[in-house]
Amino acid sequence: MPLENKELVNLYRTMLTIRRFEERVSKEFFDGNVRGYVHLYIGEEAIATGVCANLLLTDRIVSHHRGHGHCIAKGADIRLMMAEIFGKKTGYCKGKGGSMHIADFGVGMLGANGIVGAGLPIACGAATAAQLEGKNGVAAVFFGDGGVHEGEFHEAMNLASIWKLPLIFVCENNFYAVNTPSKYAIAIDEIYKRAAAYSMPGMVVDGNDVVAVHQAAREMVKQAREGGGPSFLEARTYRWHGHFESRMSTDSRPPEELAAWKKKCPVEAMERKLLAAGVLTEAQLKEMNSQILGRIEEAVKFAKDSPFPAPEDALEDVYST
Repeated sequence: MPLENKELVNLYRTMLTIRRFEERVSKEFFDGNVRGYVHLYIGEEAIATGVCANLLLTDRIVSHHRGHGHCIAKGADIRLMMAEIFGKKTGYCKGKGGSMHIADFGVGMLGANGIVGAGLPIACGAATAAQLEGKNGVAAVFFGDGGVHEGEFHEAMNLASIWKLPLIFVCENNFYAVNTPSKYAIAIDEIYKRAAAYSMPGMVVDGNDVVAVHQAAREMVKQAREGGGPSFLEARTYRWHGHFESRMSTDSRPPEELAAWKKKCPVEAMERKLLAAGVLTEAQLKEMNSQILGRIEEAVKFAKDSPFPAPEDALEDVYST
């Protein structure tokens, strides 16, 4: 079923918000306002956008270390996100988690995670909860090509299959685990084919085509809601920045490879489609961009004006058994 113009515009708006947010985070990092590690989602915006557009507020997702895009696509508040990235007390985790640990249970975002593959078993728990609640809820988990090497990947796939959990596995295959090409580390060229070993459907999609991602995820979400069990989606894409932001060059990928992928920019591709179809005009695109930049400017101001946690705050929100 073709998407309505309103849906297409919303997909574009979400992708553009992610792009502009990440660009600003990069600037603030190099200006010295953001401490710690920052892993940007630039170049991969279509995946989070296309998948999350099919989810309800009550559905749950689990992210990984490159999680800003998933947060925004699921509906997180960019003001609280920016404050957390700045390490401020007004952030989602009160400034204690930083970029890699943003969560908002209110919109079903169960958190980013700095440990490779660690979100997979958490997602099984989220899907089990949805199953027990009996309200046709679903869960989705995002992970990279590097995550498929982890034991948790196989354990989660197996458990989801035997329990027929309403879970969508989304592998964001950007072809590199830090600087290690996947062709050197994965014994199978097409990751999605691993789904067959766990008796679940799997497919591959152009991860830079938000409409293609949306359509594939729509069918998988529908199957999960109807009790059909888990599915596996491999979305092929490419991150534009290095593994993390750094003042020292840490990126060993071929420059010509990056240049080729930049020509496949998911945001610009969607923009061209909207213009060609007459859905939006140049003036409307410019106005949308201006509005998004305004929201991000407000988020940065909120973060900069917010206080850092006090030393005694380190003793709050600490639990033990």
